[in-house]
Amino acid sequence: MTVTFPADTATRAILAPGLEGIVAADTILSEVDGANGRLILRGRHIEDLAGHLTFEAALEFFWRGLLPMQQTRTTAEALATARLQAFATAVPVMRAAGPGLGIYERMRLGLSALCCDDAAEDSFAITGALPVLLAAASRIGTGEAPIAPSPTVASAEDLLRMLTGTAPTARAIAAIDRYLVTILDHGFNASTFTARVIASTGADMGSAVLGAMGALKGPLHGGAPGPVLDMLDAIGTPERAAGWISAALAKGERLMGFGHRIYRQRDPRADVLKAGLATLEAADGRVALAEVVELEAVAALARHKPNRPLNTNVEFYTAVLLEAAGIDRSLFTPLFATGRVAGWCAHVAEQRATGRLIRPGSRYVGPMPAA
Repeated sequence: MTVTFPADTATRAILAPGLEGIVAADTILSEVDGANGRLILRGRHIEDLAGHLTFEAALEFFWRGLLPMQQTRTTAEALATARLQAFATAVPVMRAAGPGLGIYERMRLGLSALCCDDAAEDSFAITGALPVLLAAASRIGTGEAPIAPSPTVASAEDLLRMLTGTAPTARAIAAIDRYLVTILDHGFNASTFTARVIASTGADMGSAVLGAMGALKGPLHGGAPGPVLDMLDAIGTPERAAGWISAALAKGERLMGFGHRIYRQRDPRADVLKAGLATLEAADGRVALAEVVELEAVAALARHKPNRPLNTNVEFYTAVLLEAAGIDRSLFTPLFATGRVAGWCAHVAEQRATGRLIRPGSRYVGPMPAA
């Protein structure tokens, strides 16, 4: 179906609810190849980045040519400085807020406090702040005092240290680095597109990131990894997997961690994160349970919906990996934002380079005035 706009606009628009199949812009940042199950970031497969680069090295790779890089200090030093600044500027505001705020809302409050000056246009200040905001919000929520960041360690290690107050293991640090790099960017998803829309208006980078965080809060975008663990808890043992899954599908329930809006093949990020489990010790046979549940779920979905490809997505092994690394399920969406913020900042810069306001058309279906 087409909609014809007035002749002076010389524009024809295709009605596409959800913007399905609409190409809004060119990008050099990432390609989500759903037909072949590939994710490419700036010319490299995600499998060649996650597990091989630290978060800091991934920023240097992903931001090159788009965002101002550091000339007099390393990326690690710039992010460490940003963490210290966030702790001094944003955490006091977060602590002063009422007890009714959740972790994610308190993080947004802290970022708002940080982005009211020059930091609003500083991708390092914004990206470096998120680990501090996450750890502080988590500890405030449990009645504990936030822990100050360290200027001598990298982002993943400092995040874990600020959360727990103890030195994390090298394996846990590697798992968090792997996760943060895996979810760095993923095409024009809802939060990224939100950031680009806001950036297209000429708003500052901080406002675009705050808008993206709002979009990520929705359960259809950023909220599924936690329920994966709820599902594994409910199944309990490998022997119960097939029966539980069959009963859930018979009741019309969704199996968390399976299916994707774009991928018609297996989500490549699932394998990247599953590989990270090899060096972690998950409690109570969790990995063995997850593997059985995955096999049974994929087979059951193929029988239940033979015309709809539903395979393992990133959320399934996100949940298992982060749990094994000691991350509470209440922190999964905040941690997603901590990694994806680097992608949001890059998309803001890329959108600004076009100088084009994003303004799609719409189709009016309401009543018309009397002649």
